[in-house]
Amino acid sequence: MNAMNLLINPHAGGGRAGRLVPAIQAWAAARNAPVTLHVAEDVPATLNWLLALPRGARVALVGGDGTVNQLLPAFLANDLCLALVPQGSGNDVARALGVFGMPWHEALKFAEQARPQAMDVGWLHTTDGQRPFLSSLTVGFDSAVGFKALHGPRWLRGLPRYLLATFRELSALQTWDMQVSLDGVPVHSGTTLFASTLNTPTYGSGMPAVPQAQINDGELDLLVAGKFNVPQTLVMLPRLLMALHLSHPRVLTRRFKTMEITSAQALPLATDGEYVGEATSLRVQVAPGALRVVRK
Repeated sequence: MNAMNLLINPHAGGGRAGRLVPAIQAWAAARNAPVTLHVAEDVPATLNWLLALPRGARVALVGGDGTVNQLLPAFLANDLCLALVPQGSGNDVARALGVFGMPWHEALKFAEQARPQAMDVGWLHTTDGQRPFLSSLTVGFDSAVGFKALHGPRWLRGLPRYLLATFRELSALQTWDMQVSLDGVPVHSGTTLFASTLNTPTYGSGMPAVPQAQINDGELDLLVAGKFNVPQTLVMLPRLLMALHLSHPRVLTRRFKTMEITSAQALPLATDGEYVGEATSLRVQVAPGALRVVRK
């Protein structure tokens, strides 16, 4: 067996990953090949640890979508290969990689043995700078829900946590006047509930937002929900959970390589479920095959 780089975010999944640390340390100690183990208590220190690894190294990451999002810049800068051991709350990247629900010891074995493959990466550009995302960029209602989910009850995880946040956001439903262009062509203008970009088929802990999305097709997928009031949103949400929303007359989906969104109102933004602030204009582009991943 080859040497292994193993990174654990003890805070992932509301601390669930942290409770695995002793068992994973015992697994590493019993292994016949060396393991470089890092417990990520501090994000800047962890980014530096990743950047100090040999360029192109494979890293088994114990965590979820938020962990991936925070550490993605270092993976890209050092051309590291991501092998995910799913222990987060959302786990939409894990779903796309085919490892969701895999026990941690099986995921570690798979991380060692599977052949790396290329995965597209999305980039968000605003006046505040740029940042990559791997699963999704949400603009509008979805981002507001994500913000509430991040601050929701710690004992509630996964889809129930997102649904609770959704109903809380519905109590003060807001829409935005957005103008959306894809690859230089206007595709939507007017009252908008949300305009989300998907690289993976699901977001929000397994909601099948764009079931046809591919993580290696060199494109991203736009999902726009136009003018919805509270009752209409309540009717649409079950359709979203069952992947029946795409036939709705006020729902639009398109594939693209570059996207621009403008609005007179500040738009709340979130990447991979992590709230990143607001902007009145933004640009999104795909970086085809920019990240090497271990996937089924």
